[in-house]
Amino acid sequence: MRPLLLALALAAAAPGAALCDDVTIFAASSLTEALGQVADDWSRQTGHKVTLSFAGSATLARQIREGAPADLFISASSDWMDALESSGDLREGTRRDILGNRLVLIGPAGAEPVTVDAALDLPAMLAGGRLSMAQVDAVPAGIYGRAALTHLGLWDAVAPLVAQSENVRAAMTFVARGEAPLGIVYATDAEVDPAVAIIGTFPENSHPPITYPAAITAQGDSAAARDLLDYLSSEAAAARWRSFGFLVAP
Repeated sequence: MRPLLLALALAAAAPGAALCDDVTIFAASSLTEALGQVADDWSRQTGHKVTLSFAGSATLARQIREGAPADLFISASSDWMDALESSGDLREGTRRDILGNRLVLIGPAGAEPVTVDAALDLPAMLAGGRLSMAQVDAVPAGIYGRAALTHLGLWDAVAPLVAQSENVRAAMTFVARGEAPLGIVYATDAEVDPAVAIIGTFPENSHPPITYPAAITAQGDSAAARDLLDYLSSEAAAARWRSFGFLVAP
């Protein structure tokens, strides 16, 4: 057999050869910078290529259910991971919680801090402007935000003033551009944009725990995908996650 044909035959016979080297991750938009660094670290160690696709968790979950070619999914909410697990779109036994976050109120850079509690007068602070949030019925950051405002008794007064966006990064952008005076996002989002400032943190008991579960999709069960999933919760990755302000799951 000619050398080239022999090499091709051996490659075809090797389990997972070449075809499993690339991993595609669908991930919540709040992970953009941090996951980019974690994925780069893993790629340098293994030689595998990682393709990242960021959007709201709801959007990504729907795309996966419709057959989008994702190997791994990282959601900013257990609810959307639950939905994929129920529909059979996850590889059984691969789901794990990897991260946590904090919910914060943001304003423009230099804005004065406030105490986020039941006495907060958000309509007065908005002064005719809008409160920028991710979609409150679909996107995790918006769902957490609405839950927190409801728990504090603030939702009814501010609901007509909410401007909703397709994901948490878009919600932050409105505040960064001065198009909304206030917004509700994750602490890690606010830390990557110098145009905004965290002016208050919502009490942890005002909303469900902010959890980021990760899992391999039903179509993505490769050796490389499993190795990357393990790396996401490794000690090496934990240091990187913490450097971006994420809480690392035990």
